[in-house]
Amino acid sequence: MEASENPQLPLDEGPGGGIVRALDDRLVIADLTVSDKRAARVVRERAEDGAPATETVTKAIEIGARLLEDEGTVANVDYVRRELEAGLAEVKGQLGETVEDGAEALTEQLTKAFGLERSDSVQAQIKEIVVAEARQHREALMSSLTAEDPSNPLVGMQVRIGKAMLEAEERHRQETARTNELIGKLKEELARANERHAADERVAEAEEAGTRKGRTFEELVHAAIEEIATGHDDVAHHTGDESSEAGGKMGDTVVEIGGALGTGVATVVFESKNKKLSKNDAWTELNGCMAERDAAYAVLVVAGDDKVPSGLEELTEYQGNKMIVVLDREDPDPLAIRLVYRYVRARLLVSGDDALEVDAAGVRDAAEEAAARLKRANRVRKSLTAVTNGADAAREEFDEMVTDVERCLARIEALVARAALEAAE
Repeated sequence: MEASENPQLPLDEGPGGGIVRALDDRLVIADLTVSDKRAARVVRERAEDGAPATETVTKAIEIGARLLEDEGTVANVDYVRRELEAGLAEVKGQLGETVEDGAEALTEQLTKAFGLERSDSVQAQIKEIVVAEARQHREALMSSLTAEDPSNPLVGMQVRIGKAMLEAEERHRQETARTNELIGKLKEELARANERHAADERVAEAEEAGTRKGRTFEELVHAAIEEIATGHDDVAHHTGDESSEAGGKMGDTVVEIGGALGTGVATVVFESKNKKLSKNDAWTELNGCMAERDAAYAVLVVAGDDKVPSGLEELTEYQGNKMIVVLDREDPDPLAIRLVYRYVRARLLVSGDDALEVDAAGVRDAAEEAAARLKRANRVRKSLTAVTNGADAAREEFDEMVTDVERCLARIEALVARAALEAAE
């Protein structure tokens, strides 16, 4: 028998304790134990599915042999590629895009070290190459980051940050300037407002002292009184700035009853107030006016319902010689002053001449009726200002009341005139 030309594997005992002999195209395995959990599991599972264990082992050897012979180099290259990709990913995560600059050189080195003709283990060499490249690129990156020229990516960032800070500082400076300018304007406006407020206070004080604004209300009251006095042959004097014989200036308008026909028979003083007095101050003011102007009757004219002294009422006679009337400064209706004027005039004419034999009972009844009607008329007049419905009916009733008041006053005047005529005869 001729010997086989194929090389024969020497008959020896392997590490598994068995004997493996390669004879031509055959393998003879005897008493070989393979310690591999995965191989044992595969053989066992396939045997449970009906595949003989020898068939499974045979196929495993055939497949493994082909991989070792025909695909060993490719497997190594694939492994290298996977390890390379993993290493590059790690390095790239640490160093960023600087790794890409050395990727081509690294590939050339790996190609030389792990060509298709090489079949030895490559883990240690891959690790060595990756570590060396990582160190090199880390050093290059650190050098780039510490450079003071445009190659340092931080330089551009520093320039941008510096520019942004300068712009922010400039905006802050401009905002501060605008704020300071606004504060300056506000201070000026506040100063002007304080000046206006102080001026208003001075005007208010001056008004009560008889200066410009106060005289305006006084003039308003005096004009209404003077017009009424002229129609009754009386004389009205504006005395707000004139001193009396006693030297004082209390009393804004003094009326001489009958003064246009000769010597007046009585004097009435009107005091104008654009502020609210207390009850005691009102009596002090009116008593002082009568004393300084030698008047028999005093009327306090206030510039609104809110200026009526607390505890007192308008169109009510107090102490037999005092009365309060409202002349609204914003809506100066002289009706109330006209009625009060005629009422006071009639009272003074009755009591001013003892020689006249006047029907005292008639005068008293007419005066009382006039006073009552006068107060009621004034209440209705006020209600007309606040109501919108039924205004025509209220106005008609108001006119009737005014007519009644004037009729009562005319009766008093007629009684006084008749008494005067009888005395003349």
